[in-house]
Amino acid sequence: MLEPVKYFFLSDGWAVGRVWEFGGLWDDRARRRQPHIQRMQLSIVERGERLWLHQVEEAVLMVEVKPLPSLQADGSNASIGQVVLKRLIAAEQVLELLCSAELETKCNDKSS
Repeated sequence: MLEPVKYFFLSDGWAVGRVWEFGGLWDDRARRRQPHIQRMQLSIVERGERLWLHQVEEAVLMVEVKPLPSLQADGSNASIGQVVLKRLIAAEQVLELLCSAELETKCNDKSS
């Protein structure tokens, strides 16, 4: 049986930071592993911004995301330091969004 998973969309130039589970911050030592978070090869474009679909395991409750330092080319502080995603979505919600959005997939071959 497949383990249930959750999803979220994340803009280009943003990365995952801290992760929360039921008891608080994800503890790599207690679980003996990092949380399963995988960027899928599927994105949508919303208001001109590319959003990549990410899959996370069921145990993940919240995910902190933050802009990559490369977005701050002038060395200044970003206007947004971090965001905590508290409403991860189910597969059915992903399908609804994909059906109503401009969709693009990325092939794994090296020519793209």
